[in-house]
Amino acid sequence: MASIYQLKPAFQDLLRPIAGWLFREGITANQVTTVAAVLSVTYSAALWLAPSTSGLWFGLPAVLFVRMALNALDGMLAREYGQKSRLGAFLNELCDIVSDAALILGFASLAPNLTMVCAVFALVAALSETAGICAQACGASRRYDGPMGKSDRAFLLGALGLGIGAHWIGPGVVLGAFLPAIAATAWTTIRRVRAALTEAS
Repeated sequence: MASIYQLKPAFQDLLRPIAGWLFREGITANQVTTVAAVLSVTYSAALWLAPSTSGLWFGLPAVLFVRMALNALDGMLAREYGQKSRLGAFLNELCDIVSDAALILGFASLAPNLTMVCAVFALVAALSETAGICAQACGASRRYDGPMGKSDRAFLLGALGLGIGAHWIGPGVVLGAFLPAIAATAWTTIRRVRAALTEAS
């Protein structure tokens, strides 16, 4: 099933000069990974502190784009510039899960009735990434199957943020978008488990 993640190779090609510059400046993959997580958590905190500030919601797509770029750059630094490390493997996966959860939970600042839905979405998103990671434990490759992987969730959050910032949509639309997203993310988790078991066998 198609996922925005399939565009990653082309995205990496665009970022390759930046990766080279980061390497020459002595910036490591682990530092880039950490910055992406700190950016996500800080921006989510800002949304909680000022949920009625349109500019913050308008800025969410840009933050998500920067986060995706940083996520691609840390991998490129690790693979192409010999910066792979055991610590980096943990940081890469754990920081992604933390960033996802923080940005999803930022939407709970809009209305009390979104709190539980956001919490469930964050949990299911974490499970989908955990399933992808656990694939390696059974002898398969790290799974990134869709339909609602990390990049797809980022696109959804960015689109909703833009709509909120422009006052086109409110909490009701967010609720209506998150419910099918939760179902799609749950299906993504199942697909990753199935694909991993098939690959391993």
